[in-house]
Amino acid sequence: MDYRNHQIYNLKENDIMADGKSFEIPKALVWRSYKTVSANKGAAGYDGQTIKEFNEKRDKNLYKIWNRLSSGSYQAPPVLEKRIPKAGGKERILGIPTVSDRVAQGAVKIFVEERLDSLFHEDSYGYRPNKSAHQALETCSKRCWRNSWVLKIDIKSFFDMVDHDLIIKALEHHKMPTWVILYCKRWLRAPLIAASEEAMGAERKVGTPQGGVISPLLANLFLHYAFDVWMKRKFHQTNFERYADDIVCHTNTLKEAQHLKNEITARFKEVGLEVNESKSCIAYVDTFKRHNVKKELTFLGYDFKLRVLKDSRSGKLFRKCMPGASKSAMKKMTKEVRSWRIHRSTSNDVQKIADRINYIIRGWINYYGKFWYRNFGYHLWRILQSRLIKWMKARHRISTKSSRHRLRLLQKEKPKLFVHWYLLRTN
Repeated sequence: MDYRNHQIYNLKENDIMADGKSFEIPKALVWRSYKTVSANKGAAGYDGQTIKEFNEKRDKNLYKIWNRLSSGSYQAPPVLEKRIPKAGGKERILGIPTVSDRVAQGAVKIFVEERLDSLFHEDSYGYRPNKSAHQALETCSKRCWRNSWVLKIDIKSFFDMVDHDLIIKALEHHKMPTWVILYCKRWLRAPLIAASEEAMGAERKVGTPQGGVISPLLANLFLHYAFDVWMKRKFHQTNFERYADDIVCHTNTLKEAQHLKNEITARFKEVGLEVNESKSCIAYVDTFKRHNVKKELTFLGYDFKLRVLKDSRSGKLFRKCMPGASKSAMKKMTKEVRSWRIHRSTSNDVQKIADRINYIIRGWINYYGKFWYRNFGYHLWRILQSRLIKWMKARHRISTKSSRHRLRLLQKEKPKLFVHWYLLRTN
């Protein structure tokens, strides 16, 4: 069956329905999901199948997914475990579904998201259509100008501890079809399997794997009731921004912030979650002097703290709380740039080096250059230029002074060779 011939836009729920199947699932959902999975690419799951291999029999594979979803026989395969190092020697466990499973999850996600996203809180920014981390940061920045105290809440191992029963209860509350609830249960319980092991783990009773297509939506649904609705009911005058499990609340006094923290801690305990005390904090972000209080916080990779600005009209200096790339983020960038060992790549010409690193640098600049890029831009420029000067020196066996001169000439000749040369707009 050629899925390309289906008109996939502006379809209603009853369009292109299955005949003689247990569940009425539009084929268009599977096709739309496939397009997203194909565009995102991504690694192979536990079965080792890549997107390229899936595409060799694409229409047959898509029909099989749709047929099994419609008949109720689709079973969630194991999720490949991938461990990502974190600060302090800890690890974040990601779960990578197979390509076919990503398509199946995506079809259900599209269906559920179209019906639930409009109900979510306006200050929930994570993993939602037309919402972004930059929007959350901008809103947080404006509210820091109006409120003196900020409460940052971090949930301990949220994706590992989220309660399955409460997620299913929320889906049932919104009268999701039987097939949506059935498959969400199966995906929530799907066991993890390590790449180095043949045996898979037991079915999960709590948690939803980071890396799954539908996991962020289910996490948002859970926190919508566990936090957003609860806050609106109990602290309706308190503004907050939530990006998945990262939460920032704004209060006028220290006493209010402390009380709110205690209430949120108790609330999360009710729903089986725990506040991470080491990463949660109360910070003072106003210009009046305060002693023995924390005066900055980190949210979504940005440090919020008082910075010195200049009035564009009067030229006078003043202080204001502004977000800027965090110290930890800049340290990670420095470490990664050094790990590239550019100065050892003397056998490669400069174009090959640019092709290898430009997409990473562009990503950093697009994300961390949005707010207060002065310090970030200078830092990134300095570490990249120092690596390129070392490469020039090693490749041509010349002095540091001559290397700097050659690099300046190269920049004038090819100003867009490296993305930081034109995106940072610095000398």
